Amino acid sequence: MNPLHKLEAFKLDVLKEVGNIGAGNAATALSRLLDKPVDMNVPTVSLIPFEKVADRVGGFEQVVIAVFLRVEGDAPGNMFFLIEESSARKLLRGLLSMETSSEDGYSEMEYSALAEIGNILAGSYLSSLADFTQLYLSPTVPAIAIDMAGAILSYGLVQYGEMGDSALLIDTTFLEGREEMAGHFFLIPDPESFEKIFSALGVPNE
Repeated sequence: MNPLHKLEAFKLDVLKEVGNIGAGNAATALSRLLDKPVDMNVPTVSLIPFEKVADRVGGFEQVVIAVFLRVEGDAPGNMFFLIEESSARKLLRGLLSMETSSEDGYSEMEYSALAEIGNILAGSYLSSLADFTQLYLSPTVPAIAIDMAGAILSYGLVQYGEMGDSALLIDTTFLEGREEMAGHFFLIPDPESFEKIFSALGVPNE
């Protein structure tokens, strides 16, 4: 195998472990919050170019609900939890036993519930990464929005300037009976932050 391919495989193995532990922590935290078992599939983890992020949720014009926060500390970056409306409504019904109030919008309580789920997921994955790397990584207070995926990503660029050219994607699937509810978690480190993360994980520079 090409040494570069070996390096890429090693990086993904490390990140998959981070994703697995983060998913387990998130399921535990959600179970405590909801006082009911929460099942999550083993997440799929990949590294993708930043410009492909919107494609993974249906394209730039796909309407999604997004929980967005900034990561501060030793390896700053941006975090997004994006979920399509159909999965969001399943999530509200299945996990929270909430009937969505309208096909055209969400109540304040529904927004709050989705924001808290996104916040727990983001915090769990970030804590897992911080534990692995021993880097100081601190999340800001999350914001929630419903808009086209392209508009949400553009907002992140406007707010915080240039993002890194790669994103860590963790596809998360919740299970409720036979129903599956899929969400997409993205960590987009600032330029140079990925190098700090991989260095802290013991991955040699290419």
